[in-house]
Amino acid sequence: MTATAFDRSTARLRELIEEEGELREGPELGRLLELLAERRGADLSGLPPGRQAELLGARAAEVLPGTGRLAELLAEGRPLTVKFGIDPTGAEVHLGHAVPMILASRLQRMGHRVVFLVGDVTARIGDPSGRSAERPPLTAADVRRNVATYRQQVGPFFDFERAEFRFNSEWLEAMTLPRFLEVLSRLPASAALQREDFRTRLAEGSGLTLAELVYSVVMATDSVELAVDVELGGLDQLLNLQMCRRVMAAAGQRPEVVLATGLIEGTDGTGAKMSKSANNYVGLGFPAEEVFGRLMSCADRLLPGYLRALTELLDEEIELLLAQVDDGRRHPMAVKTLLAAAVTATVHGEAAALAARDAFRARYSVRRYSQAGPLPTVDPKVHGAATLGELLVRVSGELPGLNQVRRVAGAGGLRLVVEHTDGAQRTVPLSRAEADERLLVVLGAHGLARPGAHRRVFLRCGRKVLEVG
Repeated sequence: MTATAFDRSTARLRELIEEEGELREGPELGRLLELLAERRGADLSGLPPGRQAELLGARAAEVLPGTGRLAELLAEGRPLTVKFGIDPTGAEVHLGHAVPMILASRLQRMGHRVVFLVGDVTARIGDPSGRSAERPPLTAADVRRNVATYRQQVGPFFDFERAEFRFNSEWLEAMTLPRFLEVLSRLPASAALQREDFRTRLAEGSGLTLAELVYSVVMATDSVELAVDVELGGLDQLLNLQMCRRVMAAAGQRPEVVLATGLIEGTDGTGAKMSKSANNYVGLGFPAEEVFGRLMSCADRLLPGYLRALTELLDEEIELLLAQVDDGRRHPMAVKTLLAAAVTATVHGEAAALAARDAFRARYSVRRYSQAGPLPTVDPKVHGAATLGELLVRVSGELPGLNQVRRVAGAGGLRLVVEHTDGAQRTVPLSRAEADERLLVVLGAHGLARPGAHRRVFLRCGRKVLEVG
């Protein structure tokens, strides 16, 4: 796609947004997804270097040594080597990792060589950034198990016919001690010890291993080996990325340009960054309906940041959508639907995204759960001795932990819904204490212990729904 065609695509997408069509039910969402898919695949190599730098800088929280140097690099007219690295400390890649990967995709479509680097050696050290204590070391077996599906998970963001998928063990395992000592001898110890997180841990007596101290130097060796021009990473990696520039200079290479992206908050809106441990994440390996559903349940205040970080929408298009919400021309849930569908389409394709939207509406927008299609079901005869929390967490797997069930109950989000075949419906709010009560006891307390031929009973906790019967 030429620059002119890219601009035409941008014009068509803006026109479609200005039409203010219905995104929650009608065909307009499908048309927008088609245009965004076209943009995700657009050849950007014909765009002027200044426009390329703009597309990259708009999604970077910090550029080192500056946007001017980035523009100069892009204007050199040669394929650049772009590095994005990830340590396989867990088996799942989530949307927090997707932000720099979207920039990597843009660089690839500008004609540059992208290396997706798996830190199978550095993972055994453990990235110390922001940690308040030592990380338990991973074994080689742990790393192999974690990385097994990485290429499949990140595939939607890279064309691996052109991008490279590599492991830093290729050179680090062969690196001799004298050579590594030579690298260390060029660096002052203060380069690592000036880190505030290290100083804090030492002052608090939390412990700091020598391996953690040299982690950033080992990571920088990757940049030297690959002769990197541009490196991508999150802001939490900024100190490590600065070390990469320092080590490259010490090795006689031109220091890489760093594009550091902002950290994505978790879907719960508490301010904590997206992570598996907090269960506030969206995994790239999740089924389409779960990707869509988790984004639809995210805190409303996250919407502008998620649109900028996780979609190919341009700033002016996002501002137009948000302005339509502010002046009442478009419902906020319509924009959230676009966000959820755009991200789901990136990972699973447009057809799966539209199907996920329809399934979501069937489950959460209908007035009766009996019309929502198949729901997880628990049998009181089998699970009557389980508490409501245990049903939602251990039996059905709908929620990750008992504390979450209790929090939702405390906020008034735990309830029984009784639907009768004659159309009548009754909602029974449940207390926080009842979240820890046995199912048969709760049903008996509300006159529902005996099966009813003309009624169906549902247990709802937030957005999760089980049928009891």
